[in-house]
Amino acid sequence: MADFMIPAFIILWVLVIVLAVMVVALARQVGLLHERVAPAGALSPTSGPKVGELVEAARYGDLSGREHTIGGASETGDTTLVLFVSPTCPVCKTLVPIARSLAQHEKLRLIFASDGDTTQRHAAYVKDMHMDDYPYIISQALGLGFGVSKLPFAVLLDAAGTLVSKGLVNSREHLESLLVAMGSGVATLQDYMQSLEQAQSLDQGYLPDDGKHTDRPKEQIQ
Repeated sequence: MADFMIPAFIILWVLVIVLAVMVVALARQVGLLHERVAPAGALSPTSGPKVGELVEAARYGDLSGREHTIGGASETGDTTLVLFVSPTCPVCKTLVPIARSLAQHEKLRLIFASDGDTTQRHAAYVKDMHMDDYPYIISQALGLGFGVSKLPFAVLLDAAGTLVSKGLVNSREHLESLLVAMGSGVATLQDYMQSLEQAQSLDQGYLPDDGKHTDRPKEQIQ
């Protein structure tokens, strides 16, 4: 019996070591895949003003009674980030401090916007989320003007008042994708990634055909 148990234990330990090596290799491959896959950008809706259009200047009063202009040329030359939030939106509570940090780091003019509910609840929300230093506008017209249907939603305007990016945002990566889209000169991060894929196809000797990749090398296309 003892002669049988010793080989069995040896085989068992060999199997355990092999499984451990496989787990480590699998974890490494997952890590590499995570690095290669780009994060999805903010989902851009089709309603409201289009990216690249000039947004006409309009004045809105904030919760403290001060008026702020959204759209048109900025007097300070700042890029404006308008983040639509709500006291009843759980994701917004996570995104508000991220937006504050991003605005400070990127030197953005940050404006919070909302509608509905009572003024008292909005005031309590502003205090709880430490938004006292930023304009908090309660306006249904503002949301409708940008085609906001779900929250949290962000709009980015350049110093000239041009809509450079917009979309539904649920994370820091989504917010940052709006800035990436602006810096790359494309409407959304998805468009930016698509342009990179097309550029890589051209480098490999393939030309796009009506938005799709062709299997014919460039030198074979007259």
